[in-house]
Amino acid sequence: MPRIRYEVDPHNRLIIDKSGKKSELSRFRRVLDGRFRISRRNTLTYHIKTPLSGNIGIPRQVKLRGRWSLTENHDLRLTLDKWRRQSFGDQLTLQGDIIDVSKNSLLFALTTRTKEGVQSIYTLKLQGSWQADKNNRLTFRVKKGQDKHDILIFDGIWKIDKNYQLVYQYQKVQLKRRQKKIRTIIFKGYWNIKDRKRIAYVIDRNNNSVFNFRANLCVFKSRYIKYEIGIGSLSRLRPVRRVVVLFGSWRIKRGIGLVFDIECGSREVQSMVFSAQVRLTDKDTILFKLKDNLHRDMSIQLRLSHKILKGDGEAFLRLLKSKPGAAILVGAGWRW
Repeated sequence: MPRIRYEVDPHNRLIIDKSGKKSELSRFRRVLDGRFRISRRNTLTYHIKTPLSGNIGIPRQVKLRGRWSLTENHDLRLTLDKWRRQSFGDQLTLQGDIIDVSKNSLLFALTTRTKEGVQSIYTLKLQGSWQADKNNRLTFRVKKGQDKHDILIFDGIWKIDKNYQLVYQYQKVQLKRRQKKIRTIIFKGYWNIKDRKRIAYVIDRNNNSVFNFRANLCVFKSRYIKYEIGIGSLSRLRPVRRVVVLFGSWRIKRGIGLVFDIECGSREVQSMVFSAQVRLTDKDTILFKLKDNLHRDMSIQLRLSHKILKGDGEAFLRLLKSKPGAAILVGAGWRW
């Protein structure tokens, strides 16, 4: 069976080439009028209306299997697998914009044009999960089946906005007009502390959409938590230093544990809960040795003044004073 080469034109229409190799000759190349869709297991399909020129006995739908990736210009690319009618290594680049991200999907908008010259916009949705790679870059793992996935790497540098949301910005080059625009993606989630070497931004824990960032430094103080993170990028010789500072206040909550309330703006408060081993010191402070939800040591210590504890904290302080030198456990499953 002869090889057929697939390409995508500047209007996101599928081109079929019977020669099996890249050719500019119209007798070999045919532009197909239709639209791309995402089917089961994030397989790309092209639904054809009619060829723009000629009739080569093509089907109404073409399935295109391969490996998903993200280009430097943040377009979607599919590197085709080798099978009966495809040339191995063909790359289909879909030019468009990432218009939305959710807990387990990425929404991509494409512009196309019919044979009559009518322009329209439609979207493709890839299903998967959001995670961070070993270089603390943002990635989207495109689900391909059980324990199989492709990885879209966002090679730019992310940041934190005033409401502590994770923000990713990139420069998009419009190839047709040679224009450059800044695109912004905002991830809605919340922060969670793993240990002194890791801090996580959780989008959806049930679908494993969690950015686990490796940290170089962490500092716990009475009014803030600070983590220093290095982000590696192919476009930069050295990692970029990013500092995540969460401002807030500490309190003791009976039956809950040690709570840090983050002031997120607009009167919204995000609370992080810790278990801890607590001891009263001789320097008018309380020493907390933090533990995770499995009661494992997080290698993080926090010293707080007696004065910042109010409400349940006052009762807890009286308990500490009644047992000089003793360590008291607070948190899930521990009563005081």
